[in-house]
Order: sequence, then C-alpha cells, then structure tokens
Amino acid sequence: MDRLSGEKITIGYGERDIVKELSVTIPDGRITSIIGPNGCGKSTLLKALARIIPVKEGQVVLDGRNIHQQSTKEIARKIAILPQSPEVADGLSAGELVSYGRFPYQKGFGRLTKEDKEVIDWALSVTGTYEFKERAVNDLSGGQRQRVWIAMALAQKTDIIFLDEPTTYLDISHQLEILDLVQTLNREQGTTIIMVLHDINQAVRFSDHLIAMKKGKIVTQGRTNDVLTTEVLAEVFNIDAELSTDPRTGKPLLVTYDLLCKHYTRI
Repeated sequence: MDRLSGEKITIGYGERDIVKELSVTIPDGRITSIIGPNGCGKSTLLKALARIIPVKEGQVVLDGRNIHQQSTKEIARKIAILPQSPEVADGLSAGELVSYGRFPYQKGFGRLTKEDKEVIDWALSVTGTYEFKERAVNDLSGGQRQRVWIAMALAQKTDIIFLDEPTTYLDISHQLEILDLVQTLNREQGTTIIMVLHDINQAVRFSDHLIAMKKGKIVTQGRTNDVLTTEVLAEVFNIDAELSTDPRTGKPLLVTYDLLCKHYTRI
C-alpha cells in the first residue's frame, strides 16, 4: 500500500486556485518527478503534499490519516523537504546545519545525544560532505551546499524526501552530482523521493515515475517510458518533439523540438 496520496485536493493562494480537485498517489520506494510548464502548479502540489501549505478542499493522506491531523514532530519524522534556493545564517557550519535535522527527536533542552551525533556523522558521510563538517555553509560551492542540505534531510531519518528544483543555479556537473546522490539514496536506503525538475531528460533519466502537469491538473502519470511521448510533450509543453533512446539507460531521450504554436507576432 502506498503511504502518501492527495484526494481531490484544491490548493491556492488567497482567492486564486492553482490546483483544483486533483488526486494523486506517490509510489513508495520510488523516485517521482513532477514536470510541466512554469506556473502549472508543480511546486504548489509538492508543498501541499509535504504539508508546507494547506489545502482548501480534499485532503492529503499519509499513512492512512489526514496529514494536517498529525503533529509537526510526527510529520518531521516521516517527511523531509529541501526547498528552492534554501538560505542559511552566516557562519553556520555544515555540521551545525545537519544537526537541525535531529530536531524532531530532541527532548528537554535539545542537547544532541550520542545517537544524534552518530546520525549526523552518518548523513555527512553518505552525502560526501563529512570533510566540510567544520566549514561555514556559505563558503561552500553550490553543489556542496546542496549536498549538505540533503544531509540535513537525511539526518531526520525519514522515509520520504521532497526536493523542490534541487538543481537550480547549478552547472551541469553539479546537477549530475546531486541527482546521482538522490538516486543512490533511493537505491541504497529505499527512500521515497518526490522532486520538481525542469530538465525533462534529467527527470526521465533519474526517475521511476513521472507526473506531467498543465494548468493545475495532471495530464498523465506513470512509468517514465509511458509518460514521455511526443503526444504528451505536445499537450503539456506545446512542442513538436523528436525522441530517441538514451544509449546508457534505455529510456526515452528528448533530442530536439520546435514550438507547435508561436505566441508572438513575427517582425
């Protein structure tokens, strides 16, 4: 049985609804990527599933219960989230940042236990950031910072991790570094991953399951090979796409594309 789902959820800001009566189930132990054009509701859906924002109608269900009827600490032991462009206080070290992931387990004065320290060191080691433990996070490169943030999420010891555009502002090598790490966590730790990604080829390569959205609705969802088709790309992105097969993964590969309809006047 899959643990996380949204049942006829409507999400919005103020009077404006972004997502309307949407139902979705996140497969356990898999990597799911949400794709779609800007403003279609990808990040809004992710934030609602992670309980960052409330739903106006319907409900998000985690482990058979409405997610908003569970305590914050209870949720923090099940779900971790890496937001877009996270910021950290000046001077905070990588080790200190990762220690925040132990908050859901702390009692009393919040002192770190021996177990907490072991988990922090484990999270730093798994993400290849142990050597940065004493260094200020703001002194690290973009890719290194992202790995430290993922280490903090791992320190929460959750089974589910949300990543909202984790490769934004990173160069191609650091993008691959982060996505390789995410895939390794999924394969070796069994962590359920839900990501928002803009790069279609990266979403296909590093995911098991895709959700394609447009205008606040899900156009289609399922296995990557079933979702990435020329028909879906035409409907979701308004492009005439040429697909091939990735020789390294055997998955579909977007080779080139043109706009189906140009929304501007030629000069």
